[in-house]
Amino acid sequence: MSRLSRTDRPYDIVLFGATGFAGTLTAEYLAAHAPEGLRWAVAGRSERKLEALRERLPGGEKAGVLRADVSDPATLRALAEQARVVATTVGPYVEYGEELVAACADTGADYVDLTGEPEFVDLMYVRHDARARETGARLVHACGFDSVPHDLGAYFTVRQLPENVPLTVDGYVTVDAAFSGGTFASALNQFARAGKLRAAARDRRRHEPRLVGRRVSAPNGVPRYAPEVDAWALPLPTIDSQIVRRSAKALARYGPDFRYRHHAAVRSLPVALGGVAAAGSLFAAAQVPPLRRALSARLKPGEGPSPEKRARSWFSVRFVGEGGGRRVFTEVSGGDPGYDETAKMLAESALCLALDDLPSTSGQVTTAVAMGDALIGRLRDAGIRFRVAAVR
Repeated sequence: MSRLSRTDRPYDIVLFGATGFAGTLTAEYLAAHAPEGLRWAVAGRSERKLEALRERLPGGEKAGVLRADVSDPATLRALAEQARVVATTVGPYVEYGEELVAACADTGADYVDLTGEPEFVDLMYVRHDARARETGARLVHACGFDSVPHDLGAYFTVRQLPENVPLTVDGYVTVDAAFSGGTFASALNQFARAGKLRAAARDRRRHEPRLVGRRVSAPNGVPRYAPEVDAWALPLPTIDSQIVRRSAKALARYGPDFRYRHHAAVRSLPVALGGVAAAGSLFAAAQVPPLRRALSARLKPGEGPSPEKRARSWFSVRFVGEGGGRRVFTEVSGGDPGYDETAKMLAESALCLALDDLPSTSGQVTTAVAMGDALIGRLRDAGIRFRVAAVR
């Protein structure tokens, strides 16, 4: 099935989970920035809520409404059959996401989501990558703050370095923002599934082709003071470094020997130590079901920070890249990372897949591999900054 055969589908983009917290922000962004003639729809399990959302959106009468439910795979397949690109905000994805991935892979619809769940991404690769390659579907996970700034930031940094030489890139993340209930639920869910996460990673390694003639690594590293950014660097065991590594494996531009490390950058040592302790405590609490339920009840999915809090939030990811006698300092930065900018990233990823002239790819691919320069251009136009800070 070629992509050209999908142009007669009713919608260019369908947004699933549109009435949730992140979904509503994404719908608002699409309504405000959709180009003339874009055919798009909002989807979810409550037609009443979807209709109410459409009425609130500027120009919302142009958006379609589709009912679909994660508990009814037939409705998800019907949704995928009507879309060139499906964007979903419905998580935790390991619990609610697979049927939609399967439907997109089987019908040839492109797919983007906001997952930061390594287990889910690994399971989807093993179960649906081959079918997506057959149908031409592009399955692009982690199209929000996980992991667009990190994946495209590393790609942007590599593009400033010499070709065909060993390269190293270090990413340093600084954030001032709040979590939503959905994000908190996903984090707790991952902590509670550590064994299954490791099993999914092992299974993926058995199915992935080996990299021949090149070497790519993404070690966790150890806590250290990083003078290049004047901060304490704490290893971040998030999905981001895995996404960067997969981009590097797929693209020869990352050189014959590429290494990436991912850190949180913290100015104060006491704050750094407190962050490590808090993360450890949350991980331990997630292993005890009553504690996990109590924590989940504190911030429920569908809830999130106020517009005022989001307006004060920001993120910065600084990168230090080295290779071939050259050292570059780059930065990706923007506003509220968890919600306003994440909605922007998801919407622009969907628009990019639907409208832009892109490399020919299929199967499970990363944002750098599937969209690369085109998505960087879109995000820059949308106000997310990609800049070279210094070259030495």
